[in-house]
Amino acid sequence: MKEFIYGRNPVYETLRARRRDVFRLQVAEGVQEKGRVKEISDSAIQRKIPVERVPRSRLDKLSDAHQGVALEVSGYPYVTLDDIFENAQQRGDPLFVLILDTLQNPQNLGALIRTAEAVGVHGVVIPPHRAAGVTSAVVGASAGASEHMLVAQSNLAQAIADLKEAGAWIVGLDEGPDSRGPSEVRLEGALAVVVGSEGEGIRPLVKSKCDFLLRLPMQGQVESLNAAVAGSVTLYLAYLSRNTA
Repeated sequence: MKEFIYGRNPVYETLRARRRDVFRLQVAEGVQEKGRVKEISDSAIQRKIPVERVPRSRLDKLSDAHQGVALEVSGYPYVTLDDIFENAQQRGDPLFVLILDTLQNPQNLGALIRTAEAVGVHGVVIPPHRAAGVTSAVVGASAGASEHMLVAQSNLAQAIADLKEAGAWIVGLDEGPDSRGPSEVRLEGALAVVVGSEGEGIRPLVKSKCDFLLRLPMQGQVESLNAAVAGSVTLYLAYLSRNTA
């Protein structure tokens, strides 16, 4: 299945990652080939990818965030959980995984993938149904980080069982009465962080399989943080704990 990636950073990172088949690059008429646009064009020419000058109105039909470039590519290359394990092994790190339980909002998914890539997560696991997948909007929201991140679609209960067998602790982000503060939860070593959906949080079955539930202390007037923000804060807490350890 073919799709268009749009936006200068997403297109650039897609070309740089070399994980997808690329069919053509479209550049809006009037866009000057300098800076990131020139880097994109040079990369396409070097790889013998057709480059087309098209009316801006054609790209406007894709998105209002195209920034004058669009790349026609194959569908997102999902991986398996074994690929994520192999990635951790090759990098010589304790396993670090992000699990997203039925997250619906593409912007939140993209933001979390961007944070995960920044802090060295080895892979992201999402359910195959009732959740946002890695679409063009997600690639854009991640600023192209999704093209460098391994994302697996898997039954979450089975994935958690496999992660535990591999020695990972499972920490779920939850505001319930059984949750602990960051100082009470182990965040170093082999770890999987679970972030629930925007409205319902982590589903009961998935929550029951977590080793710990973590709450983020807050002093403001709002009840909780956005799923992407809370997940990103937790990933950075884990990043700091792992590197300090």
